[in-house]
Amino acid sequence: MAKDVKPTRKELMQIEDRIDLSERGHGTLEKKRDGLIMEFMDILDQAQDVRGELSEDYERAQKTINMARAMEGDVAVRGAAAALQEHPEITTESKNIMGVVVPQIESSKVTKSLDQRGYGIMGTSARIDEAAEAYEDLLQSIILAAEVETAMKKMLREIETTKRRVNALEFKLLPDLYENKEYIEQKLEEQEREEIFRLKKIKEKKEAEEDEEEELARTQRDAEEREPATASGVPGTN
Repeated sequence: MAKDVKPTRKELMQIEDRIDLSERGHGTLEKKRDGLIMEFMDILDQAQDVRGELSEDYERAQKTINMARAMEGDVAVRGAAAALQEHPEITTESKNIMGVVVPQIESSKVTKSLDQRGYGIMGTSARIDEAAEAYEDLLQSIILAAEVETAMKKMLREIETTKRRVNALEFKLLPDLYENKEYIEQKLEEQEREEIFRLKKIKEKKEAEEDEEEELARTQRDAEEREPATASGVPGTN
């Protein structure tokens, strides 16, 4: 990558700015990743509790419905289920966790009293009441599990995305930028040494020319000084 950059001071300043920006971005993403992981661990603990409760509620619901069928018969159980007038309602909202939008599920009309279930109290037994209550609890657990599981999956995807960005900065972009910076600095140092050497040669050449000119001037002065002396020593004629 270093071969693709121009070894100029302007390019060096731009790379230094990119390094500074990338380092700050890397630090920010690391903090975000660590924060997401902490939030994810909390949600994971909650998910494990919810799964345990869901499993227990499911087993309880199965036992009570089987008992109701055995004691009251399938017809009575189906009739009690069909008598339900108000069905559960679910609404979804959103909440933000470390920049991740996760669903927040609200439910209503899930848990009902005996007179809200639609079937006559005198026409059913406690077995059907227990089964209805067990399935209401199971539905509540399912709704909570859906919320927690969805949040956990979204958090996990965001963690993976953030980790990839951190790794891209740490192991790809920043090393390339450091390499480019070092390459340009070396080239600039070479250019500076070459310029110093060139100026030194120019100075030496100029000094040599000045010495030659001074020597030539001195020679001319010596010659001019000797000429009058020679002229005055020539014998005159009468």
